[in-house]
Amino acid sequence: MSPEHEAVELLTQLVGIDSVNPGLVNGAAGEADIVRFLATRLEANGFTIHIVPSQDETNRPSLVAVGPGEGPTVVLNGHLDTVGVKGMENPFTAQVEGDKLFARGAADMKGGVAALVVAAEHLSRSSSSYRPLLALVADEEDASMGSEAVIAALPGLGIHPDLCLIAEPTGLDLAVSLRGFAVVRARISGRAAHSSQPELGINAVTQLGHLLSAIENKAQEIRETGGDLMVTMVRGGESSFVIPDEAECIIELRTVPGQRSDQVLEVVRSLGDSTWTWDLELVASREAWQLQAEGPAAHLSQALALELGTKLNFVAPYWMEAPLWEEVCPTLICGPTGGGLHAIDEWVDLRQVRSLCSALIKLLA
Repeated sequence: MSPEHEAVELLTQLVGIDSVNPGLVNGAAGEADIVRFLATRLEANGFTIHIVPSQDETNRPSLVAVGPGEGPTVVLNGHLDTVGVKGMENPFTAQVEGDKLFARGAADMKGGVAALVVAAEHLSRSSSSYRPLLALVADEEDASMGSEAVIAALPGLGIHPDLCLIAEPTGLDLAVSLRGFAVVRARISGRAAHSSQPELGINAVTQLGHLLSAIENKAQEIRETGGDLMVTMVRGGESSFVIPDEAECIIELRTVPGQRSDQVLEVVRSLGDSTWTWDLELVASREAWQLQAEGPAAHLSQALALELGTKLNFVAPYWMEAPLWEEVCPTLICGPTGGGLHAIDEWVDLRQVRSLCSALIKLLA
């Protein structure tokens, strides 16, 4: 069987394993079953297997599979978790229509994982000058506990990667950048009073309204730089006939390379009023990423674009784990996609799965 057909067969098996992220859906299966399946397969194919637990001591394992060889180590990275399946009739049964395979996780991102695994297996049996290392991680769809745990574990395993390829869905275009993000909770404190005597109180909701308007005005300026600023949640007031003494909102800043994600605190604070009683909390943040202009990641990106007949121009509006891996080694992003990501009709283009597998075998060999 050709590697391209092996990749499609493996993809069919992978989507048949429930690996919904329990951080997103309470009580979901998680990654343990799919890690066991892949560990068994890869160990039988000569890979050295390391199961890396998540650092929060939950049963959220990731898989590190190290191929034979002594050359430079190339990390082939993908995530094994998926979002939930609400509204899907047969989420874990592959339905093939022409070159489209429908199932939860088909595009995001078990299609990419299947291509990476089969390519790594073939490279390990060839005279490749690279040593393939599969880093197949948990929890990318939520808090990135898997990649963080794997990256922390690599030095102790004596592994110092030279290059990382992430097969997130890009339509096989090569990524040149992705945006970072920061999430802030703003809490405003007022003073309660009877609504018939509003002058005796301080209306926290009214103050929040001024903040929301200022954020929207500031967002127009930030959008011109390629970033974004928005409010995604609001809360305020407890009862009719009472001036609300508390209000809060969740604010998101999307950053571009060169901007710090924690600057959202400075931005939001500048939009408030010095007379308010309020506080800001940075809930979560991740940095933006940009492909290195020179070096192994840039060179492999260019070679893949030529081999695949695609472009080196993908600008991701959302976050992926490339900034985490970039701290370890030069990193690039290229993977198969289709449609319906996170929707009930998710599908992957099997032509792209086959093409990525074939291209990696050719270029890394």
